[in-house]
This record gives sequence, structure tokens and C-alpha cells, in this order.
Amino acid sequence: MKTLYEATTLATGGRKGKVKSEDGPLDFNLSVPKSMGGDGGDGANPEQFFGAAYAACFGGAIQAVAENEKVKIDNDKLSVTAIIGFCKDDDGFFLEATLDCYIPGVDVKTGEDLVEKAHEICPFSKATRDNITVRLNLLLDE
Repeated sequence: MKTLYEATTLATGGRKGKVKSEDGPLDFNLSVPKSMGGDGGDGANPEQFFGAAYAACFGGAIQAVAENEKVKIDNDKLSVTAIIGFCKDDDGFFLEATLDCYIPGVDVKTGEDLVEKAHEICPFSKATRDNITVRLNLLLDE
């Protein structure tokens, strides 16, 4: 395996602290949502970061599959919305994810094929496979 890139990010103060990337682009205060017993401040939370990263990576995977399959898609209008759930059961806390994928201009069969194949190659999907529930949805033009 060849490492193509490494990102280094420091978190201090837990969920009420701060995150900062070593090279500077990320520099955020953290807040705990009210629904989790926090103050609901204006800081971000780990689930938002995870959702942003998963959505962006999954969109890139759809683009890679489309290119490989010679399917023309409008990369500027492609979108992936990640809904990340922070959940609790008798065993403790866990995450769940729903990915709403909008690929304009493709038919249902092609769209579903792109989404399924993207789920196979996306590094975030690989990292979460068999660890959390991930629901995949294809959103269609009306």
C-alpha cells in the first residue's frame, strides 16, 4: 500500500474544545448539541465533520465510478448529503449514516449502479463497513 496523503488534526478539550489541522485550513471551536445535553453553542461537532468528510469522499467516489464506467454526469450538480446519527442503546453510543445522492441526468438503474459501486470503493464506506448502518438513497429529478 502506498500512502498518497496524510492529514494531521489536533483535538483539544474533547467535545467542548477545539480542532485544528496542522496545516491550518481547519480551525474550529466545538460545541455539544442541546439534544446531547450540551449548550448548543455555535461550534461544530464531530458528527458534522464526519458527515462533511463522508459526503465529499462519497461524491468523489461516484465521480470516479462514472468516469471509469464512461457515464457522463454533471460534476457541478452532483451532490451527496450525509445525515449522521449519534445514537445510544444498551451497549453504549454508536453512529449511523444516511447518504442522499443526487446525480442529475441519469436513469434509476444507472444511478443505483453508480451509488452501489461508489459504496464499494469509497474509503469512508470501507472504514464503516460492518461497523455502522449506512443507508444509501438515490434522489431523482422530479
